Amino acid sequence: MNVENIRINRLNKWLTLTELALASGVSKSYISYIKRGAQQKPDIVILQKISKALDVELVQLIAGSI
Repeated sequence: MNVENIRINRLNKWLTLTELALASGVSKSYISYIKRGAQQKPDIVILQKISKALDVELVQLIAGSI
C-alpha cells in the first residue's frame, strides 16, 4: 500500500485531514496512523471508505497509480 497516495489525493481535493475523516467516517487519528505507516495493512473496508470520500478507485490507493 502506498500511503502517500492518500495524502496526494486528499490534497488534490483540497481536503484537510479532518474533512477527510468526516467525509469517510474514519477517525482522523486512524487516517493519521495509516499515513504515518504505523498501520501497514489497514482493513479493506477502511480503505474503501477513504477512497469513496476521495472519489477515487480503491486500486489507486492500494496499487499506487494515481
